[in-house]
Parts: sequence; structure tokens; C-alpha cells
Amino acid sequence: MALRGVWQLQKLVVNYCDWGGSSRGIRAFMETYLSALKEKNSQLEVVTELVRGQHPNLKGIYKNHNERVVCVRNLPPEDILLQATRLRNSLGRKVVKLRTRHVTKRPSVQGTWTTEMKM
Repeated sequence: MALRGVWQLQKLVVNYCDWGGSSRGIRAFMETYLSALKEKNSQLEVVTELVRGQHPNLKGIYKNHNERVVCVRNLPPEDILLQATRLRNSLGRKVVKLRTRHVTKRPSVQGTWTTEMKM
């Protein structure tokens, strides 16, 4: 995704094995979809790495120095393309779980208001 007009994904690393059965889908992805992905996303550096004996994965390296790794073991090439576009479209920020549904700098001393409050 672009933040202020700048794509946040800097580098996409494709790790695969040339022998393993779980890498069958990513090898087909590299033959069919990878060149088109490189052409459509000229701002993106795509690197393929041969890692023998390991399950395949996609690693996204973002401008804010965060990394996201997605395991693509036994996935068909279409789903791997979907995962690669999801990595491209994300901002690379860490997911933060909120404790409550509302966030405020000055919480009320009286508590939160609900429709079930009696007056």
C-alpha cells in the first residue's frame, strides 16, 4: 500500500526448494506469475533464493525495517500470487491489539456511557 504516495514494500524475497514436494506450487508460481509481478511492480525488488530442505515462504521487507514472513507450503500458484499482493498492499506495521473499543487520552472518571444507563 502506498503511504503518502510511496510504496512501503521494498523487497520481496521468495524462498523455495527445487526438490521438495511442498514447493511444487511456488515453482509453478515462479514460472507463470513472477515475471508479470516484476513488470507490474517496478518499484519492488524481487529476489528468489534457493533454500534446500525448507518449506517455501515469502518474506516482505518494508521501508520501516519490519519484516513479514508468509508460509506458502502446498499452496497453488494463484494463492501464492494473492499472498504476494497482500504483502505488497500492507504497510508493514506491527499489529496492535486494543484493550477497549474506544481510545481516549483523557478517560472519564465516571466510566463509559452506555444506552442501558439509568438516570
